[in-house]
Amino acid sequence: MDLLVLGSGSSVPHPKRSSSAYWVAAGGGTILLDCSASSIHRMAMEGCDWANLDAIWISHFHLDHCGGLAPLLFGTKYAPETQNRIKPMYIFGPPGIKGLVNGFDLVNDYGLLEQPFPLEVVEIEPGRSFEIFDGLKAKSFSTPHTAESSAVRIEETGGGSLVYTSDTGYSTNLGAFARGVDLLLIECSFVKDKPVEKHLEIRDVAQMARFSMAEKIMLTHFYPEWDNVVFSDEVDDISVFGEVIEAIDGLRLNVGQRPIT
Repeated sequence: MDLLVLGSGSSVPHPKRSSSAYWVAAGGGTILLDCSASSIHRMAMEGCDWANLDAIWISHFHLDHCGGLAPLLFGTKYAPETQNRIKPMYIFGPPGIKGLVNGFDLVNDYGLLEQPFPLEVVEIEPGRSFEIFDGLKAKSFSTPHTAESSAVRIEETGGGSLVYTSDTGYSTNLGAFARGVDLLLIECSFVKDKPVEKHLEIRDVAQMARFSMAEKIMLTHFYPEWDNVVFSDEVDDISVFGEVIEAIDGLRLNVGQRPIT
């Protein structure tokens, strides 16, 4: 399983960090985890085969996580690269994702679901296991952020596994949901003294990492206050529970390759 960080930032404009999006290649296919407005251009910048993207996961309906969905579908509808595409694309998300896409569509009667290829929008209730495509399975988990927000655990047949928390407040159960994964891709919006409960800071992540026992922990969704600290100096409390990685736009990581002992 290969992970590419397209956007490691938040909704706040930043010169080096785009908003949330992660490209995952696994099981012979590809999935985009969240789809910020900037992600549609970041895919092209990083050389991703966006025209053959198999699936999209939308964690919740804040615009820095789903604002690129309509522009992407508007692009794939008319782009020369997609006109001969045959294989289907799936959009997975929490209940309400169909209404979201329809809402975007109705703004100007775009016909976003009328693609040159089959397109299916699938609503996934919390706790449901589902297949993204052959060779890649998933399960969702409700998180304390918005009413619909969900984390997702994806596992490649015979390969790696990861949990993507997206935005969330502290949850011991979410840490347990990530038990034993190769990578815990977890938001850490703030360093400390977080101004809101429904995001995480270092102390929260350390506790959740302790429950997860993940092989690696990648922190992401950084607000600009992270620009004023040295990452390695701040994450000692987390590193005792696994290797800690700073998400950086453009970072590529193989998930699931463990050293032979």
